[in-house]
Amino acid sequence: MGVIHKIGRRKTAVARVYVSEGTGQITVNKKEFATYFPTATLQYKVLQPLSMTENANNFDVKVNVYGGGSTGQAEAVRMALARAMCEANAENRAILKPEGLLTRDPRMVERKKFGQKKARKRFQFSKR
Repeated sequence: MGVIHKIGRRKTAVARVYVSEGTGQITVNKKEFATYFPTATLQYKVLQPLSMTENANNFDVKVNVYGGGSTGQAEAVRMALARAMCEANAENRAILKPEGLLTRDPRMVERKKFGQKKARKRFQFSKR
């Protein structure tokens, strides 16, 4: 089979995933998967494409991820893994597509405008 290389993005996070046949070991930025994503929610998000396609113990995964926060990184890894599972077996697409795992989420942070406190929040106006 060789190594499958896919990229996933979410907000400003970019994840590069290298999937090869193995025993289910996942390393993220040369750390163990559970130490890089400590919460159960983030671990669930990352493992979602593997568990849905029942490939959790069939592939070894190496991930390089940078940018964004922990949630954005986890969702970027999830997207890259979903794309890799589709390349590994074309039938997986029918499982992952309805769950929205193959769709790039386009939402980004809105920029702060000048004369305002944040993107939408304004300074308090007092009539004195």
